[in-house]
Parts: sequence; C-alpha cells; structure tokens
Amino acid sequence: MPSDLAPYYENYHGGRHGATDQRCVNRRISIVDDATRSSNPGMMLDIGCGDGSFLLAARKCGWQVQGTEYNPREARHRGLDVVTDLCQIPDTSAFDCITLWHSLEHLPDPMGTLKCIRERLLPTGVLLISVPDIDGAQARVFGRRWFHLDVPRHLYHFNKTSLSALLRATGFSPVQRWHQEFEYDLIGWIQSTLNCFLPTPNVFMNLMMRRPQRCSAIEKVASFIGGVLLTGLAVPLVLIGSVFRRGATLIVAAHPCDLKPDDAA
Repeated sequence: MPSDLAPYYENYHGGRHGATDQRCVNRRISIVDDATRSSNPGMMLDIGCGDGSFLLAARKCGWQVQGTEYNPREARHRGLDVVTDLCQIPDTSAFDCITLWHSLEHLPDPMGTLKCIRERLLPTGVLLISVPDIDGAQARVFGRRWFHLDVPRHLYHFNKTSLSALLRATGFSPVQRWHQEFEYDLIGWIQSTLNCFLPTPNVFMNLMMRRPQRCSAIEKVASFIGGVLLTGLAVPLVLIGSVFRRGATLIVAAHPCDLKPDDAA
C-alpha cells in the first residue's frame, strides 16, 4: 500500500458510468426502497459519496441526506452536506439508512468503520453495502487482470462469506443480497478482456471518462473498437452471472442486531 494514496484519486470521481449514470442511480434508489420498505424516508448517510449523484437522487425522493468523501469538493459544489471523515459526524446522529456503494473496499479499517456505523444507525435502520465480489466469475476468470481488482485503491476484497462474517462481528445481521450492478459488471467483462491483450491497462474505461493517459494512438483505437465489439458479448454474461449469483458485484442489506459476547471480543 502506498504511503500516499491521494495521487491515485485524481480525476477519480465524476462520469464513471457515462450514459448509464442515471440508470445506476435509479437502480440504487430502487434497492434502498426495497431494503427499507418505508413510505416515509428519513435520514440517510452515504459513505464515500463521490460526486454526490446518489445523494441528490435520494434527496429528490424525500430523504434528508448527508455524506462523507475523501475529496468532497464536487459534492459540496452541488449543495450537499459532506464531511471528509465518518468521525466528524456526531455519535448522537441517528440514521434510518446508511449506504456504502463501492466504498468499503477503499477503507483502511473496514471493521472499525462498521463499528462506527453501528453506533449511528437506528435500531430499525438498514445498512446497504456494495462491493466487488472476489468469488464472482470475473475475478476467477481474469485474476490479476480483473478490472475491479483496482490496485492500489482497493485495499480489501470480499466474498459472501467474509462480508457476512464481518457484518456479524460488528453487530449486523445480513437479510438480503443482490449479485449484480449492471454497469460495474458490464465494464468488468469488457475492460478485463482488453487488459489481457493490450499492454496498457484500462484504456477503454479511461477513454469513456476522458481521463488523460499515456499510451499509443494504436492502443486507443484498438481499445475503442474492442470495447464496442465486446459490449454485445458482455451483456449476456452479466445476466448469466446474476442468475447464478456469480456476478462481479455483491450487494448486502443488513439490520443492526445484538452482539454476542464472543463476537464483541
């Protein structure tokens, strides 16, 4: 792990889903609705809220929202209440729903974070966590070339068993699971395949996000053409992975529960 991760997060947020950004946000709102089953939205905290797109959508649905983000400039610019660290949110704050959309794997202390979350979630609240699935088909097929391995930004990886164990050890009971986020799974198949054949990794993703990158024009053209051609092949793979619960993404909804003495130790 580098001593300074800041350079790896330059230009990291914004436009990550391109044309499907709103679709991704809408699906996450749908998952929240399904998990909370509440007609009266309350207080929501999004940890690692990025540019704030999800929080803006949640606010339109009636939620009172707050977020945390390592670099909160974009989210604050959009009028959101965002702090840089969970510790800056008072222990007395009580949330009905706390979400971590692909942020837990970035955190240096997942267990400590979940313990802090447990203190700030209402007894009737819902925790939603989305992470890359290290047991998914993509991780097994591509290994170190798997796009969502994302070294060194991803400090930890989880599967169903390890994430459930972590939740139970920190006072949560998993109650619901989903095995796919379409955009993440789709780009995972496309970019991971290209990474197997081209010398520079993640060129296609960087082209879509208009990120600066050092590679030849030939690689850029090959990545673009290959990405377009692979899209049609990747869609059915995403659906198959979801059906067999081997998608690239694992989403878990959990409720607070009483810690057993052994768990607390």
